[in-house]
Amino acid sequence: MRLGLLASLLLCLTGHAWAGAQKYEPLAASVRAGLHAAIADQAAPEPQFASIEEKIDWLTEMSRRLEKRMPDRKGRLEFLKTARYEAQRAGLDPQLILGLIQVESGFRKHAVSSAGARGFMQVMPFWVREIGSSGDNLFKLRTNLRYGCTILRHYLDIEKGDLFRALGRYNGSLGQPEYPNMVRGAWERQWNWGTLYIQPRR
Repeated sequence: MRLGLLASLLLCLTGHAWAGAQKYEPLAASVRAGLHAAIADQAAPEPQFASIEEKIDWLTEMSRRLEKRMPDRKGRLEFLKTARYEAQRAGLDPQLILGLIQVESGFRKHAVSSAGARGFMQVMPFWVREIGSSGDNLFKLRTNLRYGCTILRHYLDIEKGDLFRALGRYNGSLGQPEYPNMVRGAWERQWNWGTLYIQPRR
């Protein structure tokens, strides 16, 4: 626990990302088809809020927290709406996704890790070949967030809801505590908004 707190503190102080790399694992045909369908859906992104007041409050507060990392207000609001939509669509807490992005890329749209992971959520290019379409651009906002949220949901399903292990898989550091603790720390300390939740798959 102390190691996770120290890692979270270092991340906050330095602003450096902790990008990793999802590991390639062969997918069953049914799993590949399901993930492909999840990626391919082109519904217009419209995040859900309980009320107009919640929408205004959430966007205002998250925009304030993100302002130093994304100075452009219009781009920042587009990012937040898209992140919330894609997280909700995958049954994930939007604030968890903001914490993961903070750790993975430091909110840098064009970040590339030494392993070749790309964009906000540091998605490995092999996922495009496995579940996407050849024209998918992992530096495009919605594409990157769609892939990242779908992949994390996939890992959560594999791990039967165990977030610690799912995050380890996402970062390619399964079984090591540093990365899951950093994401959890960023989620709870920087992006917390009400009750933390992850919806079960239906």
